[in-house]
Order: sequence, then structure tokens, then C-alpha cells
Amino acid sequence: MKDSLRLQLQRLVMRLAELDASLADPQVTSDMQRYRSIAREQAEASDVVARFRRHEQREADLAAAHEMLSDPDLADMAREEIDAAQADLEQGLADLQAALLPRDPDDARPAFLEIRAGTGGEESALFAADLARMYLRFCERKGWRSEVMSDSPSDLGGHKELVLRIEGDGVYGQLKFESGGHRVQRVPETESQGRIHTSACTVAVMPEPDEATDVTLNPADLRIDTFRASGAGGQHVNKTDSAIRITHLPTGLVAECQDDRSQHRNKAKAMAVLLARLRDRDRVAREAKEAATRKSLVGTGDRSDRIRTYNFPQGRLTDHRINLTLYKLGAIMDGELDDVVAALQAAQAQAQLAALDGSAA
Repeated sequence: MKDSLRLQLQRLVMRLAELDASLADPQVTSDMQRYRSIAREQAEASDVVARFRRHEQREADLAAAHEMLSDPDLADMAREEIDAAQADLEQGLADLQAALLPRDPDDARPAFLEIRAGTGGEESALFAADLARMYLRFCERKGWRSEVMSDSPSDLGGHKELVLRIEGDGVYGQLKFESGGHRVQRVPETESQGRIHTSACTVAVMPEPDEATDVTLNPADLRIDTFRASGAGGQHVNKTDSAIRITHLPTGLVAECQDDRSQHRNKAKAMAVLLARLRDRDRVAREAKEAATRKSLVGTGDRSDRIRTYNFPQGRLTDHRINLTLYKLGAIMDGELDDVVAALQAAQAQAQLAALDGSAA
């Protein structure tokens, strides 16, 4: 183990002691928000420290086994213990490095997933519907809950724009790499000559702000419009002005919702989406400044970045950021995204490890 890593772990041991003391402080226990924050950090630190203690124990076991080599009666047993301890230490070191990687505090949060049709006209809108189905099937497989926040349907059953809210275990951490441009190559249903067309959609995945505490809005900066909902939804849709559109005047960002009969609930949903978009805008600006250290895995945040191609004639999916190619497009479009998500998470972890090694050098 490198001295720099051991020093980092020893500092974490001291930090854990501080956190344990804080959790016993009456002033902390009386502030539930602060208590939850400290308890979360304490749980994470406790896990890493426990791994470190096991690693130190195996280091001691290895040293003892080397001393046993000098005894002919114990040499064979010592060599077996040395092999086992070295294997455990190698795996333990990898686990410790992974546990120390920087964590995005938003990874566990619910997320808004926004799909917008791009170049390609009606075919792009139909592809947006295919992407929505892919993500919804993935949510079903993960046991996540999803709901439609807003939907702008196209004439042939696609989506000009669709916003979903997804809630479950680690939603944002698994879906955040989906942000960017998605390109499809296939023969559209509307193509009579059998020619392959290329069209595109953009996807944005935004963590849901924590009860609006992350972004403070001035009511004077908001324009709230009501209008009558359109599209499917029953006889009520054209009788009341239940749909809501909220415009953030300083940025021009807009969010709307018309999927609920209640104007109040539509307003709450639209406000939640607007807050997430504002927060995401700040995140993109911040990450753009840090682009040199981000290894471009998640992209620059520019929604025009082409991150993935779906080639239907070849049954191929290609993620251009990590040069991943999978010939199982049918299964992926049916929601089997686990291999893609795992590869992107592994690439991020590898990039973070390289960054840690570089900073420690």
C-alpha cells in the first residue's frame, strides 16, 4: 500500500472518531437535517475504516507467516498462508481504493429524465418514444417508480418532448450517463423505398433538488401561465384551465405540466421540473470549468454531444465515450441496460482512480 493511501486512511480513522462524537452531541441530535448528514458520512466512513482494519490484520498475518518459514515443521503451512494473505491483500487494496473514490452526493437521488426529439422530424419523435419505452422497461426491471411529468405528443404517436420523474434506489447514479445526443440509424416506418435514415434525440437526466433547498427562486422572476390541456386524458381536458406553464424570466427556462386534473398538482410538478433544470444548468456550467479533470466521460454537458448510436440494421449499440459496442440492440431497447450502465460506471471509476494516483504522485 502506498504511503499516501495509508495516510489518507489514517486520517479517515480520526475523522470517524469525530463523527461518532458528533452523533452523541445533543445539539446535533436536535437538528435532524444535520444529524442525517453526519450519520450518512459516519456510515460511509465506518465501512471504509472496517475494510482498512481487515487489511491491516491481513498485513500482520502475512508478516507472521514469513516468520514461520524459518521453522521446517511450519514452512508448508506458512507458504499456504502467505499465498492466501497476498491474494486477500490485493483484493482488499482494490476494494479500499474503490471505497475512497469521490462520490456524487446526488447519486442516490430521484431524477427527472427529459427526452426531446431532434433532427429527423417525425422519425425523431418516434425514436423518442422508443427511448422512453427503453427507460421505462429498465425502471420496471430495477423496481423503480416512474411518472410522466409532461408530454408533448407528435402526430404519429411519438414524443416531441417527454419528461419523466423516476424514483428508486440509486436512480441518478445509474442514469446520469444517459445525458447527451442519441443517434438512430434505421429504416423508418414512413419510408417506402427501404432507405436507412439517421435521426437524433437529446436526453437530459437531472437529479431532483432536495425540497427546493438547492435553488432559491424569487417569485418576481417567474411567469406562471394557465391553459387548457390538450390530447388524451378524458372529457375533462378541454373544460378547465388546469395545465400550467412556468417561465423563469432571467434564464428563459420553461417547464409545464398538464397531466393531472388538479391545477395545484400540475403547478407543483412543473415547479419541480423547473428547479431541476435550473440546478442542472448550474451543474453544467460548473462542470464545463472542470472539463480538464473530468476526462470527458460524462461529456461537456452540452446536449448536442453525440454519446451513442443505435444501428438497427446491424443490431448494434455503440457508446462513443468509452468505445463500447454491443450486438444486442433488441434486448437493450427492451430495457436491458445493465451492461451499458455497468461499463460506464466502471469507466468513471477507472478515470477517478487514475486522477487519485496522479494527485498522489
